[in-house]
Amino acid sequence: MKDKKASFTAQGLAYMRAYHAMHDNPKIFDDSLAYHLFVEEERSFFENAWSQAAKLYDPERAASFTDRAAAIAWTLQTITPGPSMTLGRSRYTEDSLDEAVGQGVKQYVILGAGFDTFVFRRPEMLEKLQVYEVDHPVTQGFKCSRLANAGWEQPAQLHFVPVDFEQESLAEALTRSSYNSQALSFFSWLGVTYYLTRDTVSSLLRNIASIAPTGSTVIFDYLNTDAFIPEKAAKRVKILIRDTRQAGESMITSFDPFTLSADLARLGLRLQEDLSPADIQERYFRGRTDGYHACEHQHFARAVVT
Repeated sequence: MKDKKASFTAQGLAYMRAYHAMHDNPKIFDDSLAYHLFVEEERSFFENAWSQAAKLYDPERAASFTDRAAAIAWTLQTITPGPSMTLGRSRYTEDSLDEAVGQGVKQYVILGAGFDTFVFRRPEMLEKLQVYEVDHPVTQGFKCSRLANAGWEQPAQLHFVPVDFEQESLAEALTRSSYNSQALSFFSWLGVTYYLTRDTVSSLLRNIASIAPTGSTVIFDYLNTDAFIPEKAAKRVKILIRDTRQAGESMITSFDPFTLSADLARLGLRLQEDLSPADIQERYFRGRTDGYHACEHQHFARAVVT
């Protein structure tokens, strides 16, 4: 992690979920607690940046906004795909988790957990699940300090697993915890594959297949190959790739949806579902009257350990 700081991208996406929960209806994904993990200075920083973004991308349109709230809404719904990306994949993951728990899943492993609030939003699920949050020690330490500041008591079912993947594998990290390699498990890996090399992504997925029993589930999102072809990429995805690069967290990896099934099979996983942008639009964004719509080039993949 650059300069050993908590991920700025993870913080920004978490506040996008928080802002959506506070201001938009109907909810795509209701992260009603994330707002409380930020201090006022951070809230002001993000909201000011989003309100000013409109002037950078479309000065004429920005001049028509009557207040800051309208500028922020336009930026989040139209200019940056970040909110649509994080809201859609979070909803898909927790919908899938609800289904998996009904089929006997006992452990939920959140890879790159960031400011995830699942255990506090869904306390009824803790009667059925042990939850493992896996993240870089710096980001995880930052989150833990915010939980303490908010006065949220850590439930016994929540287990923090700090790991620096440059130093050890997922299997090694989970072995240090109370993770049970014999219990049916559900892994979520959201908003991460873009930033890693193809070899690193494959290695972690292979690691999951090696430590989880047959029938365990992993969900991850990815960009298709068109996202990195300038003449094919959607404008706002080009902007996202440029902005993350400037922030020092470059997006570098995509996958071909036509070969994904075979790619996963070589890693010990069977592709169960691969939602395209059109599928995501139909399932989570259809009928909305605001500007939210599925992110071009983003896919949601669900695979099971074979």
